[in-house]
Amino acid sequence: MKLSILRILLLSSVLILFFNCGGGNEAKTQTQAAAKTVERANLKVPAELGGEGFEKLAEKMGYQTYVIQPGEEIIFGDPRAKKGGTLRYIHTLFPRTMRIYGQNSGQVLNRRTIQELCYEPLISLHPVTLEFIPGLASHWKISEDKMQFWFRINPDARWSDGMPVTSADVIATWDLLMDETILEPSQQIIYGKYERPVAVSDYIVSVKANTLNWRNLLYFGSSMYLLPAHILADLDGTAYLEEYLFKVMPGTGPYTIHDKDIINQESFTLTRRDDYWAKDDPFTKHMFNFDKVKVSVVKDNDALKYEKLKKGETDFMEISRSRRWVEETDFEATQKGWLKKQKVYSDKPRGTSGYFFNMRKWPFDDKRVRYAFSHLYNREQMNREMYYSEYGMMNSLYSGTIYENPDNPTFPYDPEKAVQLLKEAGYTKRNEDGWLVHEPTGRVLAFELQLPKNYEYMATPVQQMLKEYGMDMQIKFVDYNTMIKNVNERNFSISMLAYSGVSFPNPETSLKSDLADKNDNNNVWGFKSERVDDLCEEYDIAFDINRRAEIVREIDGIFNEVHPTSYSIVRYFIRMMWWDKFGYPEWILELHQGDRWSVFKYWWLDTEKEAVLKQAMENDESLPLLELENKYWPKYKEQLGI
Repeated sequence: MKLSILRILLLSSVLILFFNCGGGNEAKTQTQAAAKTVERANLKVPAELGGEGFEKLAEKMGYQTYVIQPGEEIIFGDPRAKKGGTLRYIHTLFPRTMRIYGQNSGQVLNRRTIQELCYEPLISLHPVTLEFIPGLASHWKISEDKMQFWFRINPDARWSDGMPVTSADVIATWDLLMDETILEPSQQIIYGKYERPVAVSDYIVSVKANTLNWRNLLYFGSSMYLLPAHILADLDGTAYLEEYLFKVMPGTGPYTIHDKDIINQESFTLTRRDDYWAKDDPFTKHMFNFDKVKVSVVKDNDALKYEKLKKGETDFMEISRSRRWVEETDFEATQKGWLKKQKVYSDKPRGTSGYFFNMRKWPFDDKRVRYAFSHLYNREQMNREMYYSEYGMMNSLYSGTIYENPDNPTFPYDPEKAVQLLKEAGYTKRNEDGWLVHEPTGRVLAFELQLPKNYEYMATPVQQMLKEYGMDMQIKFVDYNTMIKNVNERNFSISMLAYSGVSFPNPETSLKSDLADKNDNNNVWGFKSERVDDLCEEYDIAFDINRRAEIVREIDGIFNEVHPTSYSIVRYFIRMMWWDKFGYPEWILELHQGDRWSVFKYWWLDTEKEAVLKQAMENDESLPLLELENKYWPKYKEQLGI
């Protein structure tokens, strides 16, 4: 499978972003009635408007689609996969809401688990090349001026309550996202770039962009996960937030969440739909194999999570702590191959992690204090002494990609430089307790870091580093949801955060100046820059990927000179452990989304392996061990000359 230069470049793209499920138990007669309605609609809608026979006319009408090419079938799921069983997974927090949109919906469980298992966009992205592939829409068309788009909705698509998917659902979802009362202002920035969609027919919907933007098709087509118009019709944004706080709407995806399976603050269970409309589609028929996915919560206790893995109470776990990986994964179950362990390398976007400064508030409204903090944060030492030199140093919003500015300052450990910067900022003397005092105002250089208890091991060494030079970082333990709530409300001075990455940079959703003084968006720092605002505008109309890379590198350089984040460390692999009862593709995890999402999506319960595992444990017998490192994707890319 040969890749074009564009596809190759896309393979190295990375960014920042943030990812609800459908349920609904309508009566059987209602579902059957909905199905009959769809059948009648198929007969009534002419082929040129998306009805029966459309496929024969599509190419002549300017529509495009994607067909799986010979040899790449394995990328869309392993043909050996079997349906059945329950996958058990433990997470560190319970979602602040079960919604995929609106206030507090930006957590990973919402956007990467509930959203992607229970809802679907019009089109999706190829898991390797990042080309567009069918989703709810079987075909799409782009105008010559790239300002208007048409989507042909697959007439087979259904909501989980049996209702057909139509153009009305696209319009209703856009209307919701444009409603400011959902309290998620970044959605209005993204979808305000389009006019209100228009229903050409039940199956063809059109949308015009207000401005030229290379991401217009990407965001409207593949980032907007649809919600049902027949539910949204009775809701405004405020009612949506309240009614669906811990309740889910019908979705079109392969899973649903029933109300009875939501145990607040404890667990929720996703149930695979036997009536999933695309269960036999070549893009999805070998995916989504577990009958149930149970997500349990163990709050702020990583050690307990790990003990539950060792006892077989959870099926797999990503090992984030280097000490655990190096010192604590060599025991009977792993030695005998019952519990597998492996480092899996991929191009998963690394995102951004470190100490995020609130530049709206003292003391981090002074760049010199931000710089001094970073020169006292000895992450190189922490990598050697705490993380077994497993990591690299992060110095960019886009680490390890073509978008990283190579000239970014690296802020090595330099106490002399830090002391000089603090003196320049007015911190020349210490009080009787040893803390620096701002000479003009008399304020002690003290600030609070709120974080969950299980983050303590990462923060206390930094606290001691700062203490030696008179900076008083006071640690207050709170649960994760409280920490995020305070960050979203800008009620913090400094926070230890990590932003997950996505495949295409979109600086405006976290760096635009008009977000800096608003709550509930990704610009948590209060970052403002007229030049970055201008670059974001140019970025939108840069259809050449090389120019886009240049623009983002400049943005990255400006951001890092201002220095709203003291970066942490970065790694380019996922450390996985799992009980040997699963089947999975040879590549283990997806190229661009190499994490638990791949387990939910591509793995399956292998009943034969499960029986072998049980017998081996009963008879104290060993099973084959895996190589410690899985480098399928690096080798794959090397073969293609990437």
